[in-house]
Amino acid sequence: MRSRFRDRRDAGRRLAAELRTYAQRPDVIVLALPRGGVPVGYEVARALGVPLDVFVVRKLGVPWHDELAMGAIASGGVQVLNRDLMRAAHVSEDQLQQVIASERAELERRERLYRGDRPFPELRDKTVILVDDGLATGASVRAAIAALRKKAPKRIVVAVPVAAAEICDAFRDVADEIICLETPESFRAVGMWYDDFTQTTDEEVHALLEPLAGVQR
Repeated sequence: MRSRFRDRRDAGRRLAAELRTYAQRPDVIVLALPRGGVPVGYEVARALGVPLDVFVVRKLGVPWHDELAMGAIASGGVQVLNRDLMRAAHVSEDQLQQVIASERAELERRERLYRGDRPFPELRDKTVILVDDGLATGASVRAAIAALRKKAPKRIVVAVPVAAAEICDAFRDVADEIICLETPESFRAVGMWYDDFTQTTDEEVHALLEPLAGVQR
């Protein structure tokens, strides 16, 4: 470990240095997972001179075990389901639809809050740099990749400041490229590797997205 990150903005600037080959390319867009991934993604997008947007992912938890994901919904109307798990857990179609309705309401709330009236960007044949502030279990990013594949991007690059080494390695099979700046042996939690890991607010997310909204191509 070279050093801890001062905060998410510092992490984003350091991450951007590893992504220089994507700078000023018209086919590149940075998608950040809110909320913590947005300050990181902002610095990456600003340094590379490419658009920034959010990619909101909501896991669909088994009704009696929220942490067990039977699928996910995401920005752009994408839905991914694990039917095998649903059958094994005996989740009925009605139960599934109730979970989807609840999570979709929250996803739409966040979409309105973060994106306003801007449409979801076209991703077909684009290189998507998917950014978060770190990978612990990687569940949200994994769900995001599955959802993004349905939008037919040319390439998905996962870029994070810090991750557990084994989680980083596991993403080599699902992303086209994975960049983890730091993979400390004793990982434990993402927040341990930041001096300031204050929770990012909805207001901060909105403020960071606004300056780069006009960069959309």
